[in-house]
Amino acid sequence: MCTTRVFEVKNMFFFFLYLLSLSLEFSKAQMVTAVYVFGDSQVDVGNNNYLVVSVAKADFPHNGIDFPTKKPTGRFCNGKNAADLLAEKVGLASSPPYLSLSKKDAASYINGVSFASGGAGIFNGTDQVFGQAIPLSKQVENYLAVHKILVQQLGTSAEEKHFSKSLFAIIIGSNDLFDYFGSSDLRKKNTPQQFVDLMANSLEGQLKVIKDYSFGARKFFVSGIPAIGCVPAQRVKTKTQECNEELNFWSVKYNEGLKAMLKGLKSEFQGINYSYFDIYSIMQNILQKPSAYGFNEIKAACCGLGNLKAQVPCVPISTYCSNRKDHVFWDLYHPTEATARIVVDTLFDGPSQYSVPMNLRQLVSA
Repeated sequence: MCTTRVFEVKNMFFFFLYLLSLSLEFSKAQMVTAVYVFGDSQVDVGNNNYLVVSVAKADFPHNGIDFPTKKPTGRFCNGKNAADLLAEKVGLASSPPYLSLSKKDAASYINGVSFASGGAGIFNGTDQVFGQAIPLSKQVENYLAVHKILVQQLGTSAEEKHFSKSLFAIIIGSNDLFDYFGSSDLRKKNTPQQFVDLMANSLEGQLKVIKDYSFGARKFFVSGIPAIGCVPAQRVKTKTQECNEELNFWSVKYNEGLKAMLKGLKSEFQGINYSYFDIYSIMQNILQKPSAYGFNEIKAACCGLGNLKAQVPCVPISTYCSNRKDHVFWDLYHPTEATARIVVDTLFDGPSQYSVPMNLRQLVSA
């Protein structure tokens, strides 16, 4: 009997070591403690599902056809989007949509939260185009509510340590430019240069709010605007199916202002580190040399109806391509999972021509 007990104790001991090794292995794989995501439909993982009157939704087929569950989730994509793939890179599950979390406690928020919303912009007025979205100011307000709960339940010291090892990802701005060039009222109020300057200044203000409330916040990933003039929704407007170069020009101008703003923010807050990602350049490379990236369709959407499948969005009555991996665009605005993977691989491990002053791997290790 004594021998049996010794054997059982040994088994329990080795089982404990096994669990401990799994825990250590998981911790090692986790490069940050959490990912807090702010942005638009490029990284929305389902918040808009909970907005009753919003028309900016993707909770219906054929969205999600290549997602692990094979079901629509609210992601504007055939599969995983950039937020999912970024989380994979740092060893975490995708940050859940803020509006999906009915239990408002530290356990719900500790590994990250997504505040992103399809149709959102830096400015509050952007969401009116789509009926309802969560603009950046409200996303930051929701983050502050999460921050308050974490401070209350973890304590100030633990909260500061937690946020010092967390990643703050901001992917937003495209909808603001779409709104500006689609609104005569906005164009009367500001020149294009004034507008993109206001965008960068407004984003700076929101980043300062996050930093002011989260003393431990150190790691900020901020993406520029892609070549939005080349999405199918813009190409379909011309007989030649060429890109809208005016939109592209001002995307570049905004990105230049964004880079300068982040550099200044770093000077003001010495403790922070950031990675600015030039998504415009990598998307232009893909569009100019598609075969090098495995694509053969750069103009048409995979899912939709009409010319370039961009005259009707990806809705249940739409048709979709059989091979999503050879299309750059899933629908009239959004990339396929294949495109998103290339983008995330580049922002994570890519060269300095795309990431300033460091790539994401370097940022999370800093």
